[in-house]
Amino acid sequence: MELEAGAIVEGRVTRIMEFGAFIEFPTGESGLVHISQVAHEFVKNIRDHLNEGDVVSVLVLGRDDKGRLDLSIKELTPAPIEPPRPKRLPRQAPEFENKLKSFLRGSGGFGGGGKKPGGGKGGRKRR
Repeated sequence: MELEAGAIVEGRVTRIMEFGAFIEFPTGESGLVHISQVAHEFVKNIRDHLNEGDVVSVLVLGRDDKGRLDLSIKELTPAPIEPPRPKRLPRQAPEFENKLKSFLRGSGGFGGGGKKPGGGKGGRKRR
C-alpha cells in the first residue's frame, strides 16, 4: 500500500532528532515529522511532546524531492483559540493636544530652561 498525501496513518516513533521525529508504519515505510509540524505552539524540545516507542496518528503531507514522506501531527489537532487582542486606545482629543502644546510653550517646554520671559537674546519682547 502506497501512502499518499492526505492519508491519516498510525505509526510508531522510531527515532528522535533535534529537528524532528521519524515515524515507521506497519508497511515498513517511514517518514519524518518536522519539529514545526509537532504542535501549534513553538516547540523548543521535541522530547517534550514525543518519545521513542510512542504510537501516533499523522497526516501525510506528501513526499519531498527524494521521495521521503513528510508528515504532520499538528494538522490533526485543532488550532488553539487565541484570546482577542486588546483594542488600541483612541488618540487624544485635539483640544487636549492643543492645550498641552500651549502649556508647554508658555512654561518653556520640558525642564523650563531657566529663562525669564522677555529677557535674553533673540526672544520676542513682551508688552
